[in-house]
Amino acid sequence: METIKHHVSDDLLMAYATGNLAEGFSIAVAAHVSMCDHCRSMLESFNALGGALMEQDTNITVADCAFSKTLERINACQSVSQPEKKLKSDFPEPLSDYVGHSLVDIKWQPLGMGVKQAVLETSEDATARLLYIPAGAEMPDHSHRGLELTLVLEGAFADENDYFAKGDVEIADGSTNHTPVAMDGKPCICLAVTEAPLKFRKMFHRLIQPLIRI
Repeated sequence: METIKHHVSDDLLMAYATGNLAEGFSIAVAAHVSMCDHCRSMLESFNALGGALMEQDTNITVADCAFSKTLERINACQSVSQPEKKLKSDFPEPLSDYVGHSLVDIKWQPLGMGVKQAVLETSEDATARLLYIPAGAEMPDHSHRGLELTLVLEGAFADENDYFAKGDVEIADGSTNHTPVAMDGKPCICLAVTEAPLKFRKMFHRLIQPLIRI
């Protein structure tokens, strides 16, 4: 069993629990939580804490029709048919809702040197993309204009800071300068979410940046 060593922060888990994360970051956190027992347990604790705080808030009001409307929604979702069997997926379930279940179906955009990306359709608050990095290939040297979460889905990568394997999350910000490299002789597939375009060091990468949307 693979051990996850790099987790999302408590601040991000709390923001996710309270619905205060941009859609792209929520996908990354949800996917990591689905792979990580530790963070799933922490999230359950935050949800329980939030529920307790709501119960103590005497200022919350509920409309008279709330109960009947809730029943209507439940009845609308009910079906007499047998539940569908879950499909085996190459991705964590929260991510499958956006990209499907199979790597074969991903419509990759080549970025050069064998590196490919697929941008997810999410809100404009953050950009989420799948990245395919061939074994031994490296991403261009860059820093950041804001927060970036990178979740490893398959394989592993390393940079100047650490080594990240399946399920690990690297949290980067404006203080991070790195050159991620796919490790262990295998391709690395990851989900990267950014709230602003990267800051590339080399002029060539800065020139093509508008074309590759990264």
